[in-house]
Amino acid sequence: MTKMTFGSHPFLLGFDQLERLVERTAKADSGGYPPYNIEQISENAYRITLATAGFSENDLSITLEHRQLVIRGRQEDVSEERLFLHRGIAARQFQRSFVLADGVDVAGAAMENGLLHIDLSRSTPDSVVEVIEIKKG
Repeated sequence: MTKMTFGSHPFLLGFDQLERLVERTAKADSGGYPPYNIEQISENAYRITLATAGFSENDLSITLEHRQLVIRGRQEDVSEERLFLHRGIAARQFQRSFVLADGVDVAGAAMENGLLHIDLSRSTPDSVVEVIEIKKG
């Protein structure tokens, strides 16, 4: 007996990408740093908020490639110039990824009080009915 995968089901034509998307999403998990929230602002708008205390706008980069939103943070190491008696605030680099569905676009990004806000919008597709002509022979 062969194992039938989600993407190979005969009634789900063209959904083979969904299986690859699930695999890519599972690989994108980067632990718990930095913590983040995802909230629904309206019916077609979302906001991802990352706690980026200690990072400036110049330390952060946001890219979108193949429907994958990637946020990276990297601080310059200035500890050589400073003498810490106790260092409890981590200054480590991070990468956090989110896979966006088709039709979800990045509307903008802003820093506020150590929080990085990334706004997303989802366009609503037009409802279209298409009649397919049946040709003879």
